[in-house]
Order: sequence, then C-alpha cells, then structure tokens
Amino acid sequence: MAEHIFTLYADWPGGRNDTGTIKTGNLNTTVSIPPQMDGPGIGTNPDEMLLGAAAACYIITLAAMLERSNVQKESLTMTSEGLVDVTNGVITYQKIIHKPRIVLKADATEKEIQKVHKLVEKAESSCMISRAVKGNVEIELKASIEKMLSSS
Repeated sequence: MAEHIFTLYADWPGGRNDTGTIKTGNLNTTVSIPPQMDGPGIGTNPDEMLLGAAAACYIITLAAMLERSNVQKESLTMTSEGLVDVTNGVITYQKIIHKPRIVLKADATEKEIQKVHKLVEKAESSCMISRAVKGNVEIELKASIEKMLSSS
C-alpha cells in the first residue's frame, strides 16, 4: 500500500478577525474569515479552499478518465459553487455544485457522447475529495457536453 503524507504549517498570531498564514508544498497564502461571515476577507478562507480542493480533484479525475477512455476533447472547463448555510449561528457547508463543460471534436459520435456522460458521473464518485466529504457535503453535477461546431 502506498501512503502519501501532506504536511501543512499554519500560523495564526491574532484573534478571530485577524489573518494568518498557511504553507504546504506550493501553497503559501494568507487566510482569514470571509467578509460574508463578518471577517476581514484578506487572502483566502477555508470555504474557498474546500471548494478549490473539490473542484481541482474533480476536474483532474475527469480529465484523466477522458484521456484513458481515448475521448478526443476540444476543451474541458468548469465552474463550481459552494453553498454554505448559517442557521442559528451554526455554519454548515451544505453543497458543492460542479458545472463541467466538455466540448468534444465535431465528429464525436453519439456513443462517445454517452460515454462522456458516464465519465462525468464516475469522476465524481472516484475523486478523493468527493469521497472524503461524502455524507457531509452534497456534491451535485450540472454538466454541459457538446460537440464543437464544424467550420464549413
């Protein structure tokens, strides 16, 4: 069994509305509470980082699956949203919505399009971050799969 260890160093010298830093690998950034939660909004925050981790993991997993399946794509882009609920002072990260947009070659067949639909779903259940948050944060997919317009 292979095991990968990731180490992060965090420094938080002040109180709730101050800033801190985190460092791990290529990530070295200032963090604080977002303005939506009455914080200073300096640098990034845990909500954005969770969304970023989930989105990056999903799109990398999907790209790898498309490649392994020999799907010829023109482009793969995505927008993701994180929904955080605050009820009675309790903050809950409720849902992440991934909206991948896959543009296939103009000559893509219906069979290839159906394969991509399956891979879009499979990538979510295969992504390490999706599996890590399962049961706590709902992940929804709203995929757009289309063929490139032929230039005639």
